[in-house]
Amino acid sequence: MRALILSYAEKSTALLADMLRSTSVPHIVTSSSCAHARRLVLEQHFDVVVINAPLPDETGEDFARHVVAHGTTQVILVVKSEYLDAVSAACENDGIITLAKPIQKRDFWAALTLAKAVHTRMQRMQSENTKLKQRIEDIRIVDRAKCLLISHLSMSEQEAHRSIEKQAMDMRSTRREIAEEILRTYEN
Repeated sequence: MRALILSYAEKSTALLADMLRSTSVPHIVTSSSCAHARRLVLEQHFDVVVINAPLPDETGEDFARHVVAHGTTQVILVVKSEYLDAVSAACENDGIITLAKPIQKRDFWAALTLAKAVHTRMQRMQSENTKLKQRIEDIRIVDRAKCLLISHLSMSEQEAHRSIEKQAMDMRSTRREIAEEILRTYEN
């Protein structure tokens, strides 16, 4: 698991790093400004980002929203206790976990456990989404190839379908690869 700590206060950074290490987070990167943290998030993947607000160059809320909008990274936003209710209400629809200062270890552990679980689930869903998009693209390519066979060789839809499947079996290839070859042949 990779974590990014964004905190302007060195003491808080050290405390958060210790808590992350105690929960078996092996790779921890720290930053003291949102501008630097934005670059880090673009360059590296983090499973969780812990933001200790307030920050000198941007609100923690804005940065947290930026992070969750661009991937599966989970965010734990730590705010002053008097702002917890308002910030939680503003951030909960974005999936941002909020904690009040001073941070209790068991609360942080629970938030981190939740963040890990949600991150794992989102990665599985993203993987499944990628597979489904690939299947849809495969179907589109095969359908285009069938249309070309129908128009150029006067085949029926069933004959075109069987022809692609038979070639795929005979050549020990995928239907998409056969369809792509048909597209190269008849679209040029």
